[in-house]
Amino acid sequence: MSKQIIHTDAAPAAVGPYSQAVAATGAKTVYLSGQIGLEPGTGDLVSENFDAQVRQAFANMQEVIKEAGGTLDNVVKLTLYLTDLGKFTAANAIMAEIIPQPFPARSTVGVASLPKGAQFEVEAIMVL
Repeated sequence: MSKQIIHTDAAPAAVGPYSQAVAATGAKTVYLSGQIGLEPGTGDLVSENFDAQVRQAFANMQEVIKEAGGTLDNVVKLTLYLTDLGKFTAANAIMAEIIPQPFPARSTVGVASLPKGAQFEVEAIMVL
């Protein structure tokens, strides 16, 4: 197996021991690391507002997808992480605006905390 590391300066740099995305040879499945609502230029959270963080996290994910040679149509699996599952409906509404149909498979997980105090994180798997 051969791996291609995907990196773009248009999305925040990794804040831990991981790549923004990794493409593996074969059918070219790309596993995207989780994105939170960080502004790419500063590495700071875009806002304390949940909706703003969700939108920025999806925007960051789209930049990594683009750098890997894909589009949102190539996403086959999403995992959403929320620190407050009471905001599940809001996350769903924003996702429905951004992700084209047919929707990819998805899991949503409630977590105690996320890096940098984020309230939302999204990760994806895409096939090119």
